[in-house]
Amino acid sequence: MKKQDIIFGIHAVEALLKNSPERIIELWLLQGRQDERLMPLIKSAKDFGISMQSSARKVLDTKADSRQHQGIVARVKPAKALTENDLDAMLDGVDKPFLLILDGVTDPHNLGACLRNADAAGVHGVIVPKDNSVGLTSVVSKVACGAAETIPLYQVTNLARTMRQLQERGVWIIGTAGEADCELYQADLNGPLAIAMGAEGKGLRRLSRESCDTLVSIPMAGTVSSLNVSVATGVCLFEAVRQRLG
Repeated sequence: MKKQDIIFGIHAVEALLKNSPERIIELWLLQGRQDERLMPLIKSAKDFGISMQSSARKVLDTKADSRQHQGIVARVKPAKALTENDLDAMLDGVDKPFLLILDGVTDPHNLGACLRNADAAGVHGVIVPKDNSVGLTSVVSKVACGAAETIPLYQVTNLARTMRQLQERGVWIIGTAGEADCELYQADLNGPLAIAMGAEGKGLRRLSRESCDTLVSIPMAGTVSSLNVSVATGVCLFEAVRQRLG
């Protein structure tokens, strides 16, 4: 595991300062930029005694691998990897779990967008397999707009086994697939729930699909056959939110 990571972007660094300031080793700021968006972050970093230095745009571009950094880059200690044991501990403290399972999502932009959806929907945690899945990279943190620092991401060794263990705890698992038992809007999404999403194109792997209690599809009225996984995730999560608030 890397001993240090790079996080960039205003929302991602702001979330770090709010939730895990002890992880920040150093901040680099764009020379001459001290506007109203950056000043609160600078003040917070000073309060925590975090080292800061001004840098030219070219330096920040290099540190952020030429991605849009919005004038702020942080060198940080890696986030603690959450495992099956951490998932069990979390579930022990939750009466009606609301979980998201992502199977085979390898694009950091998609994972970041899914974490942002999960945070907005009030999900208790996101579960991914250790293999065949992207982890918490700098791009994931940037796209997630701070959600990567607030939504627990559990990386499990055997996803199908974890799904069975969730079912033993009374969690109903609904997967999305073309060969579905019913449409999303006909499914009961109340109670302890996990929504399982597969990667765009491939969908859920066979074992993951077979581990679901039921399969649903999103009705498609146009000519496209599928949605981007982060868009489909948002649709499913917020239908669950609608039902659970009703």
